[in-house]
Amino acid sequence: MYFKQIFEEKLAQYAYLIGCQQTKEAIIIDPMRDIDRYYDLAKKERLKIVAAADTHIHADYLTGLREFAEDGVKILASGEGGEDWKYEWLAGSDYNYQLLKDGDRFNIGHIQFEARHTPGHTPEHISYLLTDGAGADQPMGILSGDFVFVGDVGRPDLLESAAGVEGAMESSARTLYHSVEKFKSMPEYLQLWPGHGAGSACGKALGAVPESTVGYELRFNPSIRASDSEQHFVDYILDGQPEPPLYFARMKAENRGGPAVLGKLPRPGKMEAGDVVSLANEEGKVVLDTRDKLKFMQAHIKGSLLSPFNKQFNTIAGSYINKGETIYLIIDEENVEEAVRDLVRIGLDDIAGYITPEELEAYGQKEDGLESIETIDFDRVAKLLKDDENRVLDVRKATEFNAGHIAGAENIAHTRLADREKELDKDKTWLVHCKSGGRASVAAAQLESEGYKVKYIKDKIEKWPDKVEED
Repeated sequence: MYFKQIFEEKLAQYAYLIGCQQTKEAIIIDPMRDIDRYYDLAKKERLKIVAAADTHIHADYLTGLREFAEDGVKILASGEGGEDWKYEWLAGSDYNYQLLKDGDRFNIGHIQFEARHTPGHTPEHISYLLTDGAGADQPMGILSGDFVFVGDVGRPDLLESAAGVEGAMESSARTLYHSVEKFKSMPEYLQLWPGHGAGSACGKALGAVPESTVGYELRFNPSIRASDSEQHFVDYILDGQPEPPLYFARMKAENRGGPAVLGKLPRPGKMEAGDVVSLANEEGKVVLDTRDKLKFMQAHIKGSLLSPFNKQFNTIAGSYINKGETIYLIIDEENVEEAVRDLVRIGLDDIAGYITPEELEAYGQKEDGLESIETIDFDRVAKLLKDDENRVLDVRKATEFNAGHIAGAENIAHTRLADREKELDKDKTWLVHCKSGGRASVAAAQLESEGYKVKYIKDKIEKWPDKVEED
């Protein structure tokens, strides 16, 4: 058996390419939308992808199932969850597909898969028990998707907190508890292969280790250890969940209704800096600057957004850019393709052009057309707050804010700002901070692009001279 875990760092996501080396057939589990890389890997291993499967309707990226379906590959997906949680684009279509119920089995060559309904994170969620039929008649492991992670379980609040299904949070947590109870009866020797690792927003405390065992998680997973009673589990699992990124609701809807067929990757063209500057404030157009935050503060295109090209790139772009807006990148040339892949994975497909940071800086030296945002520290904040004109915006998570914050500060998590910025008084100057400056930088850029007066606090919250006030 061939088994390959494929890690996508920015979304901390695991896909799995699993193949029978005798028949040369393979399946891809939880693929992202840019499926060419899975084909390339299979070809390298002399395997043919004959099936593609999801564990559930994802909230953090667009599934690659529809791309594979367009190629005639057989699609395997959950048939559980009731009428409201069906793959609407798949059921009743002309695609080659099978909707799986609890206990259903299928084979890829000599490898057997058994679907297990494991709801709670989502109503339709299924996991896959894997048996290598060439040498065994019992499962060797479980592909657990977003059900059980290394060190955590999938958060059950997203139907309510991200998708807006009112009242779903507690009932989903109770459903998840019963799925965990069933998990406890699985053989402890089973290997566990999760759908995400540390850094994913699909849980609150995921481990960085890429795999585990059922037995290890039963002993040391804090969320599972909290399942000594149903109420204890519900209280524990709902406490402290971070605000979901704004784009999660859109991912849920598109994955259920059907992502647009991507086909080939967009190929944005090289542009002149002056042309990008002129487009920045047109309706439906977005300039996305991927440079370092301090360089952005010193000089940037008026109206542009900031999303440094790091692990948070997808999350920031998805939280601040609307589907259908045309994107122009400021990015190093060698990172263009990777950025395009990052964006199409969250359904931002209209990427029209780019310029490099060097070209922007050269333009700024010749022309008088760039803006700046004042960068300050907490010593300066203490002085500015003596004037009622100034207000503090804390863009950390609510859990961080509640543990201690500057007296009088407003709190909006940076990944929800685009949806809540109207709560802020546009006549005031907003002093924007987080823990050390990363989240605050993108939030300050977002507010400035919408016409707010801002100053960016590049400092550590611990340096606030009056410490912090606890709720």
